[in-house]
Amino acid sequence: MNPAPPAPSGKAGRPYQSPRRAQAAAETRATILATAMRLFLEHGYGGVTVSDIAREASIAVPTVYASTGGKSAILATLIDTAQRDPIVEATLSAVRDRRTPHDVIRVLAHGVRVDNECYHDMVQVMVAAATLDETATATLVESDRRYRQHLAQAAHRLQDLHALRPGMTLDRATDILWFYLGHQAWHLLVADRQWSWDDAEAWLGEQASTALLDPGLEQRAPTRARRRRARPREG
Repeated sequence: MNPAPPAPSGKAGRPYQSPRRAQAAAETRATILATAMRLFLEHGYGGVTVSDIAREASIAVPTVYASTGGKSAILATLIDTAQRDPIVEATLSAVRDRRTPHDVIRVLAHGVRVDNECYHDMVQVMVAAATLDETATATLVESDRRYRQHLAQAAHRLQDLHALRPGMTLDRATDILWFYLGHQAWHLLVADRQWSWDDAEAWLGEQASTALLDPGLEQRAPTRARRRRARPREG
């Protein structure tokens, strides 16, 4: 007589995750993304197919779809990775820590410059793709929204320091930062007009300061300093 099978324990078994298999999957995904970015830069977003990416990466087409999705999903992943670069949070942290308005704009302009310099080509691929693909358009809109949110944090810091021009709202301050420090400004000066990144950073930061900051700040600062020196010591 065969023994009865053991009674079920009631606990669902956990699927085994092979570290080696997970590493191989991550490497495949990285290869697909790097290959896609190279092809987008060489041939333009519209001139590249998933089959092209698969062939150049020596990976089967179904594997590309399973690992990263289609072409628009690949672009969205590339942009999301760029926006998660540590320079973004490092810049915002520096903005929050600065005590003077000019320092706020200085560290903001520098951090934004570093980010744009690193990902300029990728942004241009995204902008071009948005003219061809509705999903890429949505990616561009979301990317710009997040970019503006980051700039709004700097505008809020300037407001906290009572540094904005009289009557200027946070929305208007954010618009001005977007005008001077958004993707288009860097592309116009560096790519179209052949400015150096250093020159563009210096000029855009100066223009943003002039447009945003209360002209009375420079006059009030010496007065506050004199008041502190004239304050009688306790005891």
